[in-house]
Order: sequence, then structure tokens, then C-alpha cells
Amino acid sequence: MSETGTHIQPFATLADGTTVQAVTITGGGATATVLTRGATLQDFRIQGVDQSLVLGSAGIAAYAGPMRYFGAIVGPVANRIAGGRMPLGGQVFDLDRNEAGKTTLHGGSTGFSEQDWTIAETTPNTVVLTLEHPDGRDGFPGNIAVRARYALDDAGVLTVEITGTTDAPTYFGPAFHGYWTLNGAGDLSAHRMTIPAERYLAVDADLIPQDAPTPVAGTRFDFREPHAPDPALDHNFCFDGAQGDMRLVCRLETDALRLEIESTEIGLQVYTGGALDTAPFAGHEGRPYGPGAGIALEPQFWPDTPNHPDYPGSVLSPGETYRQVTRFAVTRQTKRPL
Repeated sequence: MSETGTHIQPFATLADGTTVQAVTITGGGATATVLTRGATLQDFRIQGVDQSLVLGSAGIAAYAGPMRYFGAIVGPVANRIAGGRMPLGGQVFDLDRNEAGKTTLHGGSTGFSEQDWTIAETTPNTVVLTLEHPDGRDGFPGNIAVRARYALDDAGVLTVEITGTTDAPTYFGPAFHGYWTLNGAGDLSAHRMTIPAERYLAVDADLIPQDAPTPVAGTRFDFREPHAPDPALDHNFCFDGAQGDMRLVCRLETDALRLEIESTEIGLQVYTGGALDTAPFAGHEGRPYGPGAGIALEPQFWPDTPNHPDYPGSVLSPGETYRQVTRFAVTRQTKRPL
């Protein structure tokens, strides 16, 4: 135990000798374990529920392979940038194309999720991690200073706050990339999802948005009323209002539990895990995760923003501080919702 009461212990030692630490915080009957590798939420539980509500692994090798984004803070820019092409300030920056040589995904090959973060502060219910992302890494301009804060309140609500500054103009739009499961069974059909968004972004075969947001009405993307998640979802839902305003972005529930997500972000990427396959690496239940084992719910800017001048911008300039706040509240259901 640290002097503050927060539990910190070694999780693994990397090939270069770096020790990955695991920090466990508690509050309101909830427990969260965060790894310094990728500032990753490795485990999240509430009292009386005998399972982790996020997908993760007890072994570090999984996080260097198919689970590299599971629970991590991804960036500098989450989601995809088409062709690794980032126009900014009259220049076009050539980024690392780490997805089939076509797109830049979640910041490139050595993005935030691939780095070992520094523990900057702990209390029994809070951990703050920091990262210095150097100018030019994976093609992104600017020396970027990032701070991620995980906190549990007296009701067991998990808040994830991400802030960032830069010494040169750059695109900056990170995200928390947790995969959620409320029954641990790998069965999303037992879940019901509500997303109060009027619009979504249609995508091409490379999952790149093509046009302005499309109304969800009359489409399979209409989750304004609760129903089972579509197993083929990997799309961004668009919210009205200003960046920075706290809003409900998703409600996920089973007969036993309800997860409500509020965020300051104007987009929510929803990936229902149709291509998940972590074999041979086991997850929390002692077996590899397969398709539909969990659902990624990622508050963030809209994808491929640098190549869509009509999308809300995510340029961060010197002297500015980017701030994103998301709250995850898990409660027990007292009766089946109507």
C-alpha cells in the first residue's frame, strides 16, 4: 500500500526492463485497477457482482497483442484518419498508417496506448497518470503533455478525465477505449442499449466517414429507444450541443445492471466487437474473448475530423488546454425496464 492507502503493485516487466505498475482504487463499493501501460483500465467491479465489467487480462502479453486498446487511453487522435493524411495550417502531415497501411488508427503504432505512463498522484479513490508525447511521433506535430485521471466517488461512479496541452498546433482528440460487459457471458443480445443521438456517420469499407451526419430515423442506427445492440456496429453517433457540455451519451442495461455514460464529447463511437478474437490470450473469465464478448463505448470527436472541414474541429493550439470528462455509473436494476 502507498502512504495514501492506494494499492500499487508491479503488474509485469517489459523486455526493455520497464516495470508496468497496477494501481487499484476504491470508492462507493466499486474497485478499479489501472495499468501504467496505456493508462489502461484493466479491471472494474462493483460490490456484489462477481465479475469485471470491462474486458481485460491478467497478462501483459495480451496488451501487446490483440488487447492493445482494451481499456486504454488512445490518441493523440482516437479513431481513424483516412490515408494517414492530416491537413493543418497549410501543411499536410504524413502520419503512421498502422491499419493495413491505409489509415492511422488511434494515434499510430506508438500512440498513447503503447506507452508507459507515469503515476503522478494517488489517493484511495483517485489515480492521475501523465505522458509526454514528443513532437513528430507517428507524424503528429507538437510536444503534447497528457494527463489522465481516474476517480471513484462515494456512489461508485467512475470518472475519467483527460487533459492535454501542446507547444505547436496539432490535432488532439483522445478517447477512453473500454470494452463493457454487464453479464460476463459474451452475449450482447442479453443487453439493451439506448443512444439519444439523432444522427450518425455512415462509413465506407475502410470505416471512414463519407458525408455529413445522417438521421438515424428509419435506420438500424436508431437507438433512441432501447433494444439489443446491432452485432455489426462500428460507427460514430453525433450529438447536438457544444463540446464541453455534459450529456447522456449511452445507456446499456441487462435485467440485473444498468450502465449510464455521460460525457462532454460530441461523438460516441460504438463498436460491438464483431471481429474480436484474443486467442491465445485469456481474458478475465479464463478464456479468450471472441466476437461480441464486449462493447466498446468511446466518447470522442467525430472520426477523420482533419479531412472534413465541416466537422467540429479538434485543433489544439499552444496556450490552450483540452479537457474531456466522462462518467460511468453502474447501478443494479430493481425491475426489468419497460
